[in-house]
Amino acid sequence: MKKERKKNLYSLAVWTWSWVATMAIATFGPMYIWDDHSVLTVLAVAVNFVHGILMIIANRRLFNNFDELERKIHLEALALTLGLAVVIGLSYSLLDTTNLIGYDAEISNLVIFIGVTYLVIVTINTKRYL
Repeated sequence: MKKERKKNLYSLAVWTWSWVATMAIATFGPMYIWDDHSVLTVLAVAVNFVHGILMIIANRRLFNNFDELERKIHLEALALTLGLAVVIGLSYSLLDTTNLIGYDAEISNLVIFIGVTYLVIVTINTKRYL
């Protein structure tokens, strides 16, 4: 069981870093590598999308290997993170569209919020249940 978990965790790490790398290529490639060539940009985005799907599958495989308590910890964290992301994200967007903030609402800020929120809630739940 422990060997399977280590394999799943390694697989998730590989696909996550692969997705991050393809995101960087799709983001910066048009500016610095292939000079806004649209076919290459579409290809890079498609490759990034496929790597994202494979990362999700690896994450699901890891979660399916969790015991009941780990699943509970992560399910609660995911539920709270999703709810907060929707409420905070839409409020953030509304602040932008109504010009109550002096800058554009960037999705990267929401992604950072989601990551930090999930990490904090998993940490709190782990301490609470263990």
